[in-house]
Amino acid sequence: MLWIERYRPENLSEIVGQDTVIQRLSSFAASGLVPHLILSGPHGTGKSVAIECLAKALYKENWELNTSVFQTADLFSQGKAYLEQDDRYSHLYQKNQSLITNFKYIIKWYASLRPLDAEFKLMVFEDAHTLTRDAQQALRRIMERASTTCRFIFSTTNQSAIIPPIASRCLPLFFSPVDQDRILRQLCMIRERENPCLHPCSDDDLELIAQVAQGDMRRAVLLLQAALEAGKCRDLSSMARSETTNVAASAFDALRKGDVRNAIRRLESLMIDYGLSGDEVFLEIRTIVQREYNHPGLAIALADAEYRLQHGNNEFIQIGAFASGTEEVFR
Repeated sequence: MLWIERYRPENLSEIVGQDTVIQRLSSFAASGLVPHLILSGPHGTGKSVAIECLAKALYKENWELNTSVFQTADLFSQGKAYLEQDDRYSHLYQKNQSLITNFKYIIKWYASLRPLDAEFKLMVFEDAHTLTRDAQQALRRIMERASTTCRFIFSTTNQSAIIPPIASRCLPLFFSPVDQDRILRQLCMIRERENPCLHPCSDDDLELIAQVAQGDMRRAVLLLQAALEAGKCRDLSSMARSETTNVAASAFDALRKGDVRNAIRRLESLMIDYGLSGDEVFLEIRTIVQREYNHPGLAIALADAEYRLQHGNNEFIQIGAFASGTEEVFR
């Protein structure tokens, strides 16, 4: 069993490193008065588990029946195929209608369901930044009509992607990266519970894991499990590298060899095959640049590409331009 599931918080008080936000959510649960919410912050900081714990505090054993969670990243990346294959939506899916029409119909249907033994139910949108503008406009109208029986919660890593009409109706709560000391204390607790007799990871190793995690508690726990089960705590940098980071690294290897076409194809695969946005691809690139190359020419090229991308330019074109421009650096 993955330790991120074994040590997943069961109530709001068990969530680590988000004291201000948890205090606010606990007061909502105690009073039973919950506004529409936008939970924003980096990955692994507790947004999803906080929503789950809030639902448990509000509805007790009926929390799953009164909570509808929509994985918007899967929906808008896979399209109508996702609706057709998912058992929750297949009976509502209308094959002859567009994706956005199906989306509006499904959300309206779920919003129309009466809450069980409660005044309102929770409508949760994970990765809300992936919602298209048309989808958000549709949600805005549904929020107005269903506000008496539903509370909408948007979980996102990019709050600016939420349109102002929705943002103005929601209370924003920010989940900051978890402090390194809090991560370290949590790792020590897990180490003691899982391996009371033999600790292949020393305190220095745990500090290194906490540093590598960069505020991501989920990542820190995964790294600790990998280290303890392997019986060693060495080469954490390679353990911490995700599959997408490895693909970005292989693209830079191709650039170093002068194979620009292959490098572009690998970077584009991060968007096509792994579903990353252009911003996320450049984040992976920045990690490789800082860790392995640290070249001023690469830093300038990366900054220029990210600047152009933020001004609405095509992601594929900017990635190709970046790869072509950095070829000069490796000559």
